[in-house]
Amino acid sequence: MKNFKNAIAAPQDGGALLGEVEGQVQGHRDGHGFLLPDDGQPDIYLSAQEMHAVMHGDRLRVRVVRYDKRGRPEGRVLEILERKKRPIIGRLLLESGIWLVAPEDKRMGQDILIPKNGIANATAGQVVAVELTEPPSLYSQPVGRVVEVLGEIDDPGMEIEIAVRKYDVPHRFSPEALQQAAKLPERLRAIDLKHRVDLRDVPLVTIDGEDARDFDDAVYCEPHKQGRGKNAFKGWRLLVAIADVSHYVKPGEPLDEDAYERATSVYFPRRVIPMLPEKISNGLCSLIPYEDRLSMVCDMLVSEAGEVTAYQFYPAVIRSHERFTYTEVAAILGNTRGPEAAKRQELVPHLLHLHDVYRALLAQRQQRGAIDFDTTETQIICDDNGRIEKIVPRTRNDAHRLIEEAMLAANVCSADFIAHSKHAALFRVHEGPTPEKRVALQAYLRSLGLGLSISDDPKPAEYQAIAAATKERPDSAQIHAMLLRSMQQAIYTSANSGHFGLSYAAYTHFTSPIRRYPDLLVHRVIKCILAGKRYHLDAGKMNVPMPAKRPGRAPPMNPAHASTEIERWDVVGAHCSANERRADEASRDVEAWLKCRYMREHLGEEFAGTVSAVTSFGLFVQLDALYVEGLVHITELGGEYYRFDELRQELRGERTGIRYATGARVQVQVSRVDLDGRKIDFRLVRDNEEARLLARAMRDKAGASAPAAPGSAVEALEQVRRADRELKGAKRKAGGSKAAAPHPVKAARQSAKAAKPGTKTGKSGAGEARTRKRR
Repeated sequence: MKNFKNAIAAPQDGGALLGEVEGQVQGHRDGHGFLLPDDGQPDIYLSAQEMHAVMHGDRLRVRVVRYDKRGRPEGRVLEILERKKRPIIGRLLLESGIWLVAPEDKRMGQDILIPKNGIANATAGQVVAVELTEPPSLYSQPVGRVVEVLGEIDDPGMEIEIAVRKYDVPHRFSPEALQQAAKLPERLRAIDLKHRVDLRDVPLVTIDGEDARDFDDAVYCEPHKQGRGKNAFKGWRLLVAIADVSHYVKPGEPLDEDAYERATSVYFPRRVIPMLPEKISNGLCSLIPYEDRLSMVCDMLVSEAGEVTAYQFYPAVIRSHERFTYTEVAAILGNTRGPEAAKRQELVPHLLHLHDVYRALLAQRQQRGAIDFDTTETQIICDDNGRIEKIVPRTRNDAHRLIEEAMLAANVCSADFIAHSKHAALFRVHEGPTPEKRVALQAYLRSLGLGLSISDDPKPAEYQAIAAATKERPDSAQIHAMLLRSMQQAIYTSANSGHFGLSYAAYTHFTSPIRRYPDLLVHRVIKCILAGKRYHLDAGKMNVPMPAKRPGRAPPMNPAHASTEIERWDVVGAHCSANERRADEASRDVEAWLKCRYMREHLGEEFAGTVSAVTSFGLFVQLDALYVEGLVHITELGGEYYRFDELRQELRGERTGIRYATGARVQVQVSRVDLDGRKIDFRLVRDNEEARLLARAMRDKAGASAPAAPGSAVEALEQVRRADRELKGAKRKAGGSKAAAPHPVKAARQSAKAAKPGTKTGKSGAGEARTRKRR
């Protein structure tokens, strides 16, 4: 009876046995799935049989029917509350006379049957969008019809067309939004300039990448002195001008509704899915050189110590005096008499002032203890057909850091301005490690023997000290990755909890309203505060689908239950955070597809690489020459049993003691590329010397009782010679004796007979065989 009670008792953090739970189902490519409960309870496992009648994205009601040995709940589907309504993307196939679509998203788990009259004008092999006409059941597959033909899988840009539909990224503006954008004026009017500060004579400049198309920020700096004596101020006046998108995109209008639905621009190689129509993002709100533009300005005084001592916000009209690239500014700062500086001689002093204030802000950043990991970012260079031509490291120079520090200063000022005004808004919150992650990180750092760790109440400076101390180590990438994983992901929320990574008490996003909706909201809030008013969220913002619960986090608020102003801001923050993650997933999916396509041309080739991550199922290796990552599965590491040491993040061979950890140098061969699964597999390549040492280590570990087979012809010959030398040595020991040494087996038999006097000596060979068999 006691065991029976224990069997049905629910874990403390889970739902009750036989309790009913509602949530969204998340499929798995292996056939099973999980229900993500709306109330924040642990995920509920759904077997492959339970998944027969449902698909990824459906909303369900399930009953918890059992718990496994680790206390994880398993459920049974009771009711399908809502089917996923968006079209499913996949490839149309013809197998044995039956038309079907294999979904691009493998979490769907089932192919979709297509009647012959439902294929439209599509042909076998094409990528199509399918609408379900009959949902799946326990005994039948789903049935659908083709609603859109995207084209051939090899068409340029097809990977992007698949990704935007696979991740439900809105990629078409509504007719109402396009109509409203078309009605906007081409140039500024006199009425647009009212109540604005005229800064068109100030030599503001934009500094962006070579491939940038929209310019939403401009900067200017000059030395500034104020007062006398001990209270005198000496430093700089720094101006950060941001495109005033809020002047054109008003709450409740079609443009605003489309922007909120997207929440962010999505960046792919060679293509951008913008948050706003091109007329705004690349036209009216892009700070194009020598054109009058409306902006919101953050005007700051920065001391020599890098502290912002005063600031003010105001709407202005500006005119960018030049469009610089990061490369050009870095060249000018490196050589003020070079050819780049000679082209824009009148602006060089202002760039030098910007560099001076940057160094002061950077010193303050270091004193503040903000975390700054030195990571290598890559850039994909595509050809005219949209295929990868090469992947190159993206180097950050002082021009990148200069703009970054200026934007950080403006964001901090906007957060401080809103917080002091006691106005609701969206803060950019980045929290430190959870207690569980903190304990895991402390154990990991102890295992390394660094002599450095984090306290029970960690500060950003502790993280930065560890990052700086391990910068030159070969496993620095692994250590920095573990530091990053211990922290929580940044989100948008109305509750200001500070930014752990940047070590700010309050932080928000102000500098990119063209591509981020939270920035647009911050602009609106600041404008209302300046006008002595309060900004109230549009009630239409609550009419949004509820984001799915994330593992390890509390469930997002149901928009229908948002009754107070703060709750409405939290709904908007959860929506923007979810869409930000969606954009990142879509971008990574496209990059993974392009890299897989790229590596298909290198099948069988060998490359040098570095172990970038270690898991229980193998090693992830990044190639030095191509900057592409792939998996060396544990079965490819040789005839050895490897144990995964989670604490040290390494694989260790039981017999040989061979270890694989992050930072290890390896030689691999490209063995397999799975374009549909977005996976690249490598095979470990060992040279002859390494293979010989491995074979010897395995023999030594195995011991004399289990002789190992020779690993090569040379080793086999050496074994024959060793046996021959042992035989000759035995004959020499026999020495002067003329009688031949007795055979060892015969000697053993004679000894056995001598030990048993009563034993008969005439036993037949058959009898001996039976005796051996019984033994």
